[in-house]
Amino acid sequence: MSHSRNQRMRLSAALALPVAGVLVLSGCAGGGDGGGTGEGGATEFSLTYATSNNFENPYEALANAYMEANPDVKITLNPQPNDRYGETLRTQLQAGNAPDVIQTAPGAGQGQAALSLAEAGFLAPLDDAVSGVLPEGQEALFTYEDQIVAQPVDFTVSGFVYSNASADAAGISSFPADAGALVGGCSTLTGEGKSMIALAGAAGPNTGMTALSISASRVYADTPDWNDQRTAGDVTFADSQGWKDTLQTVVDLNEAGCFQAGSQGAGFDVITNNITQGTSLGAFLPGSAVPELLSANPDLDFTIEAFPSEAGKKPGVLASSNYALSVNAASEKQEAAQAFLDWVAQPEGAKIFSDVSGALPITGLEDFQFEGTAYSGVEELLKNGEFTALPISFWPNPSVYEALQTGVQGLLTGQTNVDGVLASMDAAWG
Repeated sequence: MSHSRNQRMRLSAALALPVAGVLVLSGCAGGGDGGGTGEGGATEFSLTYATSNNFENPYEALANAYMEANPDVKITLNPQPNDRYGETLRTQLQAGNAPDVIQTAPGAGQGQAALSLAEAGFLAPLDDAVSGVLPEGQEALFTYEDQIVAQPVDFTVSGFVYSNASADAAGISSFPADAGALVGGCSTLTGEGKSMIALAGAAGPNTGMTALSISASRVYADTPDWNDQRTAGDVTFADSQGWKDTLQTVVDLNEAGCFQAGSQGAGFDVITNNITQGTSLGAFLPGSAVPELLSANPDLDFTIEAFPSEAGKKPGVLASSNYALSVNAASEKQEAAQAFLDWVAQPEGAKIFSDVSGALPITGLEDFQFEGTAYSGVEELLKNGEFTALPISFWPNPSVYEALQTGVQGLLTGQTNVDGVLASMDAAWG
């Protein structure tokens, strides 16, 4: 496979178990002058982002570091629940009380997607300092009508986060070489009260992430331009053997007992609990989830793996910039907000985000030392460019991904079938 780095792209705010904090300081946009000057000459602006747990959030870390370096600046943090972030953000923007700086996502396929928000008139254009961190070949995902409206902050690898220590304890000496070997080992684990995979079946972001991670090898490894073909109308989900294989794999995993008991009704907390307690060996998560899991159990020894392909087929993994920052077009503090984004684009800001989030840095991947890190399992794929960007960044609207999320949930409960899910995705695309 010859994906280029052009195909690069947080688990979206809608992907799965992002590292996040809970520092909640009330605040919203509005008021003040163009520079965001408050009492005593202090510069003030607000920042919103998605959060789902009690761990330090990379956006919080960026804000704190910026305020430490600039004592005259005050940033009011406004975190929002991850599972409702896109909906909450749009409600705030429509009401005219959204924060000044907002976490967005590249492309148009999510509720907080930058291009959709820009089309609705909610995002201000950013200055040229941003252009240096735009992923090569993906500028269109961050640009609306020739103006940059979102600034990427990460390089997130999403695949199968796997505990080698838990696998060793279960008698599994190495990560399964292909899908058949993985499925074949699930019944043994079930008999021991364990599972190969922890799945949050009641959480659409995780069911969607599961299918997307599997599609990396079933669809995009052989056809890296599949999204372009779908946009052109040359292919459909319903007629794609790769997408049929992707969803059939979900069915096969479920029927083989690869997910934990009760997975259909499980939330994100089950993933955290099962993995850190060693009762599940892994889960479909972004690599940025690893630091959080290790903080709960430092002995788990994680690697991020490409979910196994069929025997003899190419492996694939998702890797790209999934998270961005934008400026609220209605903000009266755009100058202060832009100065913050300019700082975030510098190496210091990029390193802070990477260190706290657990994602790879947005720049300098060629110099990254993979050995001894959780990313060693996908080092070869990343260095060879054998990865694909998060597919939903190229999909035309959030409804397609919503159809995939709910469709996978229906597959788990038996309320739908593979053909039904793919037909609903095609309908949403239109």
